[in-house]
Amino acid sequence: MKFNKLSKTALCVAVPTAAATPLAFTGCKTADKEVEQPNIIFILMDDAGYGDFGCYGQTKTETPNIDALAENGIRFTDMYTAAPVSSPSRACLMTGQNMGNSQIRENVEGRVEDGIWNFDMVEHDPSIEGQMGLKPGTPTLGTMMQQAGYTTGMVGKWGIGGPVSGSAPWDMGFDFYYGCVCQRVAHNYYPHYLWKNGEKVYINDRDKVTHPGTKLDEGADPRDWSNYDKYSEGKVYAPDAMYDNVVEFVRTNKSKPFFLMWTTPFPHSPLQAPKEWVEKYVAKYGDEEPLVGENCNLNGWPHNYYPCRYPHATYSAMISYFDYQVGELVKELKRLGIYENTIIMLSSDNGPANNASSPTVWMDSAAPYRCGKGWGKRSLHEGGIRMPFIASWPAKIKEGFVSDHLGNFADVMPTICELAGVDAPNNDGVSLVPLLSNNAEAQQEHEYLYWEYPAAGGMIAVREGKWKGLIKDVHKGNRTMKLFDVSTPGKDIEFDDKDVAAEHPEIIERMWGYIEQSHHLAEYEPFNVDITR
Repeated sequence: MKFNKLSKTALCVAVPTAAATPLAFTGCKTADKEVEQPNIIFILMDDAGYGDFGCYGQTKTETPNIDALAENGIRFTDMYTAAPVSSPSRACLMTGQNMGNSQIRENVEGRVEDGIWNFDMVEHDPSIEGQMGLKPGTPTLGTMMQQAGYTTGMVGKWGIGGPVSGSAPWDMGFDFYYGCVCQRVAHNYYPHYLWKNGEKVYINDRDKVTHPGTKLDEGADPRDWSNYDKYSEGKVYAPDAMYDNVVEFVRTNKSKPFFLMWTTPFPHSPLQAPKEWVEKYVAKYGDEEPLVGENCNLNGWPHNYYPCRYPHATYSAMISYFDYQVGELVKELKRLGIYENTIIMLSSDNGPANNASSPTVWMDSAAPYRCGKGWGKRSLHEGGIRMPFIASWPAKIKEGFVSDHLGNFADVMPTICELAGVDAPNNDGVSLVPLLSNNAEAQQEHEYLYWEYPAAGGMIAVREGKWKGLIKDVHKGNRTMKLFDVSTPGKDIEFDDKDVAAEHPEIIERMWGYIEQSHHLAEYEPFNVDITR
């Protein structure tokens, strides 16, 4: 594993060792002082790609504040999500279980019936709001941090259980919650309500709210920007309400250790952003073809997103606006005097989406990997699962580093537990504390990473060192594994002409062994992928 200081110094190669002894951060000594139990903020974006930030190569969208976190912390190049869609990715974060063990392995609604896409019906019946949840009593990041004496909070999207399912955030270890519990309800940035600690908070007048699928008025000129005002004018922007609660949580808990997950919906569809931020990118990109009518359709799903006058500019505006909020949070942490000993981690739940309301191909959102249909979100290609991942801890990390440590979201559970000084529950990760503590030589390495995904025809993937094995169309009986060298980034690394499986039968056989030891049957039968050869 290379651990590359951003300054002009030689590479430092970390030697794999046994797991580091857990640290009890009630007075961990650094070279010059004791560091108290750190505050931890985990920021999770929604559908942001590997290439959506300047520090990862983005040249269109501007992200100076996120880039600054990377410049002063660690930017990971080989960090992966656990799944290519939201719910299972978040389930892994919460539990540390990869997709061979996870309770949740695909996006599944809590109740499957006609009414779930009727937003009026959902509003009046919380039992049909939300996705499949975790079992009551499941150890989560929230419960583990509570055991460590932290005050815990989450602001943003949840996606792994409805408000009355027994698997809402307030059931799963979070002392404070504010946001959109249900992924479907998150498909509107100007909603009627959000949830706060088990109660609905109404942020916009019901008669002003437009549901997803609401088209422009009949006869309205789609090139006249004022015709889009009905979707946002005079309304509270949910990300603003969420940010206010992020800051309030931090201020309230500034004098004691806290754990905060900020799970923003940005930049998931629909395309909705403050007008002044869109104007910035309209000036940069010029005129665009409006997104209207049937081209808003969500790949045939029984609902639509919203029309958008400037789709490219709006996508960039959403990410830049969130970047601005991140910068404002950092300023507040500094003002409160707690920035130095606050760990900030930032990532995304899965790769960039592919629909008319996500102009990610134009943005090159997964660069240097491919995105678009079959390559980004909902696939186990690099564009769907290789994630941006940044960690900042000014009290420990004094200079910026780039790390090619091979890891995934399962690592978050043991990392955060070790930082808090508690034993982690059974998990599939390795703690990143050595890297975060400037002790790269002690960093434990994964022998391999494993994925299985029951949708999109069924997929299985394994990463070992520079090699990635990929099997597609499992449900159709395919068991042929393709083998790719993914050590050199590029859009073409997973094309058939780069498949070298025939040259390395010993690697294929070894990867099948990893599959057999990693896969365990899920209780929910539709999640299962047949791995028999």
